[in-house]
Amino acid sequence: MATKIIIDSASDITKEEAEELGIILLPMEIRFDDEEYLDGYNITKTRFFEKLIESSDLPKTSQINPERFKDEFKKVVDAGDEAVVITISSKLSGTYSSAVKASVEYKDKIFVVDSLNASLGERILFNYAYRLLKENKSASEIASELDKAKHRLTLLAMLDTLKYLRKGGRISALVAFAGTMMSIKPVIAVKNGEVKLVGKAIGSKKAGNLLNTMVKDKGVDFSMPYCVAWSGLDTKLLDKYITDSEPLWKHETNELPKYQIGSTIGTHVGPNAIGVAFFAQEEK
Repeated sequence: MATKIIIDSASDITKEEAEELGIILLPMEIRFDDEEYLDGYNITKTRFFEKLIESSDLPKTSQINPERFKDEFKKVVDAGDEAVVITISSKLSGTYSSAVKASVEYKDKIFVVDSLNASLGERILFNYAYRLLKENKSASEIASELDKAKHRLTLLAMLDTLKYLRKGGRISALVAFAGTMMSIKPVIAVKNGEVKLVGKAIGSKKAGNLLNTMVKDKGVDFSMPYCVAWSGLDTKLLDKYITDSEPLWKHETNELPKYQIGSTIGTHVGPNAIGVAFFAQEEK
């Protein structure tokens, strides 16, 4: 009996990566007006940001329905295997609920984990799951370890603009206008499964310093997966951030894994955002 990992595309894992790693990736649906796409399948992350910049309204993302999960669960169980399922936060999407409903008839074979995160946060939770899989842990053991570790998951992002927070109704038009005039750069986090505005600074340099302070205050557990990420069309801002924040990393690692942010968090942050995800150090 083999153990499989099933994950949704809100993790920003690409179709190509999933095929290489031998995992099952289920795409979310993205809708720009009357155009529908399967996340990561017939629209790339780069094309998503091109369309996001061009569009006057925010795109809509649809949850994965129970039938889609049930189809995959049946294939796994019929093959004599078991699976651990990792989903986007239940507070951001109904995808977790769909997976739970679909798993009812497959008790002791399918184990569903609510990541309480998304994008690079969900991604590094998967990275931890994949490590446990390579250690020959069972699906139930992996799910149990993920449920313990996910509460240490930290996702922080520095935004280039308030525009997309305004479009999403997270701040008012007046606050967004005033913030733009003052060159305010917000910092967001995923807290208790939801996207929250946790800080702001005037100018990119001060915002970068604020982000570094938040990372330092949390403390990175370098024995666990971690990464940095960018949104938009190029990595220029991320490359500069990595250089500027070198004191946080240089004595711990030679290289920071870099990923491109996709549609789920990308819709909220817009292009030219910089993200950091890690497991906070355990309290002693």
